[in-house]
Amino acid sequence: MLVQFSVRNYKIFKDEAKLTLFASNSDTTTRESENVFEVPKFGLRLLKSAVMYGANASGKTKLVNAAKFMKEFMLKSSKESQEGEPIKTEPYRLSTATENQPSMFELVFIQNNDMFRYGFEATKEKVLSEWLYYRPNTKEIEVFFREGQEFTIHSTHFKKGKLLKNENIVRSNALMLSVAAQFNDELAGRVFQWLRNFHILSGLHEDEYMGYSMLMADNEVGKKKALEWLKHAGIGVDNIRPQTINVNELPTEIQGRVLDMVKKNEETRLFSDLVTVHAKYDASFSQVGNEEFALLEEESSGTQKFFALNAPIIHAIDQGDVLFIDELDSKIHPNLVCKIIEVFNSKKTNPKNAQLIFNTHDTNLLSSNLFRRDQIWFAEKDRYGAATIYPLSSFKTNEGARKGDKYEENYISGRYGGVPVLNEFSELFYNKTLQENER
Repeated sequence: MLVQFSVRNYKIFKDEAKLTLFASNSDTTTRESENVFEVPKFGLRLLKSAVMYGANASGKTKLVNAAKFMKEFMLKSSKESQEGEPIKTEPYRLSTATENQPSMFELVFIQNNDMFRYGFEATKEKVLSEWLYYRPNTKEIEVFFREGQEFTIHSTHFKKGKLLKNENIVRSNALMLSVAAQFNDELAGRVFQWLRNFHILSGLHEDEYMGYSMLMADNEVGKKKALEWLKHAGIGVDNIRPQTINVNELPTEIQGRVLDMVKKNEETRLFSDLVTVHAKYDASFSQVGNEEFALLEEESSGTQKFFALNAPIIHAIDQGDVLFIDELDSKIHPNLVCKIIEVFNSKKTNPKNAQLIFNTHDTNLLSSNLFRRDQIWFAEKDRYGAATIYPLSSFKTNEGARKGDKYEENYISGRYGGVPVLNEFSELFYNKTLQENER
C-alpha cells in the first residue's frame, strides 16, 4: 500500500510536491468505515482512493510522469544503461536556481506489514544521493545511505551492499537499489516486489494494457470476470473471444524476433483483436441469433477503454495493489467512473485495500458523495510556471471546505484554486471581425 509519494525539481515541480494517503485526523466521521483502512502496527489510517483536479498544464499528468520515471529508473537503471549514459530526468527549467540542480523522488510504502522509505536525487549525469530506510517495528532503520559514490551500509540488514561497495560495482548513473536487486538482496527484492504492484496507467492510451486484458480473457476464469465487468457496465456484450496471432503467418523479417520474445517468456501470447458477441433480434424483438464485432475496429472507444481497464482493476482488487491512472475518465461515462471508485472505496468489494489514485476534469464527482475532503486534491501553477499540489482538507473551515459544502460549485467558482484563469474569448473573435469590416 502507498503511504506517500514526493517529487522535487522535476518538470513542472520546482519545490517539493507531496501526495499523501494519510486520512485526516480532523475528520473521523465522513465515510470512515468505507474509504479509510487502518494499519494498527504503525498507528496509521490510510485512504483507499484519491482524485486530483486542476487546470490544463497545472501538473496533474506531470505528477503521474514523475511516479512513472521513478519506477522505471528503479527497475532498469542497473541493466539498461552503460557508464556515462544520461539519466532521463528533467529539472524545472523556468528558473536559473533549479535548472542545474538534481531532481528528487521518494516513496513511502508498506509491504508485507513492514514500512519502507526509499528515495534518490539525480541529475542527468549521475545519482547524487540515495537512501533506503526500513521499519519492521516502531524504529526506522537506515539500510543504506549514499552520497555520490560513498556508501554507508547497515551490516546486518544489507549484507549484499557491503559486497557492492567493496567491489565498486555501482555505477555513478545507476541506483544502488537496482544493482542490489540483481544480486538477490532480500530487502531490495522486497522493494521491487512492491514496485511491480504499483501500476501506473495512461487513461488516454489504453493500448498499453489492452493486451493484458486480452490475456486475462483468454482463459475461462478470466473470461468470466471480464464478461461480468462488461455486463455490469450495460454495454450489451454477451460473449467475448480473444483472437490470437499465428506467428507463422507474420512477415518473415519479424518472425524471428517474435519467436525469441515468446521463448523468453512462455506466458507471452500475441493477440490481433477481441471478438465481442451481441444478441441479434427480429422485427418482433425475438432473439434470432448473434452478431460478432471486432473490438478494436467496430466497438466504441469507450467500450475499448473500459474493456482494457478490466484486467488492471480486477488484478489490483484481487491483490491489494496500487493503481495510479492519468485521465481515468477519458472516453468513459461519468456513471461508470463512479462505479469504479465505489469498488475501491467499498469494504465489501475491496477487502485487501487496493488503492486508486487518478486525475480528472469531471467535476460531477465532487458532488457524488464518494470522497472525503482529504481524498480530493488540486494541482495549481503559479505565475512563474511552478506547480503545487494540496488537498481540500488543507483549507480551514472558514475558507469554505466544510462537510456538506457544495464542493463542485465552490471548485468551479475558483474558491479552491486549481482552475484556469481565462480571458474573454469573445473579444478575440469580435476584434478580428471588427478589423475585417474596417478594411
